[in-house]
Amino acid sequence: MIEGIGRDKISDLTTNILRGKLAEYTLEQCDLHGVPTQEVPGGPSFRLDLHDWINEYLRLPVANGRPILLVPKVIARTDSAYDHQEYYRHFVLNYLQAEYLQAGTSLVHALKNGKRVVYKKDLEARYPCTKEYLFQFSRDHPNVLAEYRESLTKIEKRGPHDLVEADDETVIAGALRTALAAIVPGNDTASDYHKLVVGILEFVFFPSLVYPRKEREIHQGRKRIDIVMENAATNGIFYQLPTIRHLSSAFVVFECKNYSREIANPELDQISGRFSQNRGMVGFICCRSFEDRGWFVERCRDTLRDGRGLVIAVDDVIMSSWLRLIETGRRRDIDTEVGNLVTEVWLA
Repeated sequence: MIEGIGRDKISDLTTNILRGKLAEYTLEQCDLHGVPTQEVPGGPSFRLDLHDWINEYLRLPVANGRPILLVPKVIARTDSAYDHQEYYRHFVLNYLQAEYLQAGTSLVHALKNGKRVVYKKDLEARYPCTKEYLFQFSRDHPNVLAEYRESLTKIEKRGPHDLVEADDETVIAGALRTALAAIVPGNDTASDYHKLVVGILEFVFFPSLVYPRKEREIHQGRKRIDIVMENAATNGIFYQLPTIRHLSSAFVVFECKNYSREIANPELDQISGRFSQNRGMVGFICCRSFEDRGWFVERCRDTLRDGRGLVIAVDDVIMSSWLRLIETGRRRDIDTEVGNLVTEVWLA
């Protein structure tokens, strides 16, 4: 409701405040995907510990001579949440319609069927959509502004929307499925498999699991986790694990094995050794295939019964099936499929 303040200035202000954190995120994602970075002037950023604005050099990727800041998709928006025109059209005018209708003024029109209406175009002529008017209206009618804010809160609780169009999703899913099938099992292609799986997991599980990090060190560097992702779920199986099944899962870990041989007990013990109550007790072993998946699932059941965490076994067949669901416009079914994998271990 301030003249001269629009989405561009709000975006610039927000970026300046978050610049330091966005730079940290950008550097981690560049390390994850092998993107080169260099030290560049970072521009103004706010340091909370100093309560002041600073200018410092940052390590960022550079394209066409310009530094790039990445924004996590989970917080990215194509438009600002607050929109004065949306507020005016669907809240202010709705309120005025009800007021004028109740007062029975000259703006009330009687239809042939006897219904009485007030047209928004008549109200727009009398009360133009200016920020000055919206400020005065909101000061006199704070309940309408509160209603608008509450509507935004409800929208936000639905979770973030993917910025990728549905048609593009099908193409990406198909390309990832083809790339997975093209990687030959074995040590020589382990790095290729690892990198691809990072992309597949982020693509498949967004927005429930976000912010993938590769080879995260724990226990002062004595152990490494192949992939760790933050659990940001507001519904579905990843929300149910901590809230209904009471299994700690602030983070979900993934181990990638591009073996040409069978996955066995050592690999299961390795991933369960990465679990903790603070970090989480849920993980996935991603491998190429199982000679006897039933045997391995039984070992996962033993691990869960012993209180050492929940391990889900995922091979190329399962991972490809998730991508196939996206290709056919059935992304929502992935949550059900993952829930079935959880139940497979949980109810034995």
